[in-house]
Amino acid sequence: MITNAIQRLYKTVLSQSFRDIIIFLIIMGFLFWLVSAGSEKLYYNWQWYRVKQFIFTFEQGQFTPGLLLQGLWITLKITGLSLVLTFIFGLIACLFRLSNSIIARFIARCYVETIRNTPLLVQLLFNYFVLSPILGISPFMTAVLTLSLFEGAYASEIIRAGIQSIDKGQWDSARSTGLNNFQTYFYIIIPQAYRFLLPPLTNQSVSLIKDSALVSTIAIYDLTMQGQVIISNTFLTFEIWFTVAAIYLAVALFITFMVSILEKYIQRGKPQRQTR
Repeated sequence: MITNAIQRLYKTVLSQSFRDIIIFLIIMGFLFWLVSAGSEKLYYNWQWYRVKQFIFTFEQGQFTPGLLLQGLWITLKITGLSLVLTFIFGLIACLFRLSNSIIARFIARCYVETIRNTPLLVQLLFNYFVLSPILGISPFMTAVLTLSLFEGAYASEIIRAGIQSIDKGQWDSARSTGLNNFQTYFYIIIPQAYRFLLPPLTNQSVSLIKDSALVSTIAIYDLTMQGQVIISNTFLTFEIWFTVAAIYLAVALFITFMVSILEKYIQRGKPQRQTR
C-alpha cells in the first residue's frame, strides 16, 4: 500500500514537473531568440564553445572541474552552512519575540529591525572590515554569519507567523497535560506549524542562494567571483554571465522542486476529515 502511494505521488509530481519543464524550455527558447536578435544589432561575436572549459574538462578519462564548478562548490558550502544557521537564528529570535521577558523581546526586536532595515552589502562590508579583524574570523565564516543573521531576521518573522497561526486551544491542552513552554513548542506547536512554514521558508532559501553572490565583494572565490575572474581574462562577458545565471537558476529550481515533492508528500500524509 505504501509502495503504491509513493508510485502515485511520483507519477503526479513527474507529470506536473514535465509540464513545468516544457513551459520553462519554451520561455528560455524565446529569451534566447530575443537575446540573439538583439546581439545582431550589437555586432557581438558569441563564443559559446569556449565556455565549456570553464565548467569542466574531461581528458584521458579524468574529470577536472573548471573554475565555475569550483566556485559553485564554494557557493553551495556557504549556502548550506548559512541555511542551517538561518533556521537556528530565526527560531531563537522568534522564541525571544514570543517570550514573556521584556529584555528578550527587546533584544529580538532590535535584531530584527536593525538587520531588515539595513542593506546586506553594508552589513557584509562592516563585518568583514570591522568585526572580522577584531574577532579573528576568516572571510568564509564572516560571509556565512552575515548571510545567516540577515536571512534569520526574515525567517524569524515567518516562523512567528506560523506559530501564531496555531489555535490557542492547543496551548491550553498542552498546559493541561503538564507540559512546559519548551515542551509545548517542540512537541505540540512546531510539528503543527511546519506545514505553513514550508513554502515561505523555501522562498527564503532561494533568496539566500541569490544573496550569496554578494560574498564576492569580500574576495571569496564563489561562483560570481570566479565568473568575474574569467571575464577579466577572456572578455567573454555575456557568455559567462549567462552561464553563471543559468547555474544559479538550476540550483534554485532544484531546491524548489525537492520542496514541492516534500510538500505534496506531507499533504498526502495529512489525515482527511470524514464527512457524514
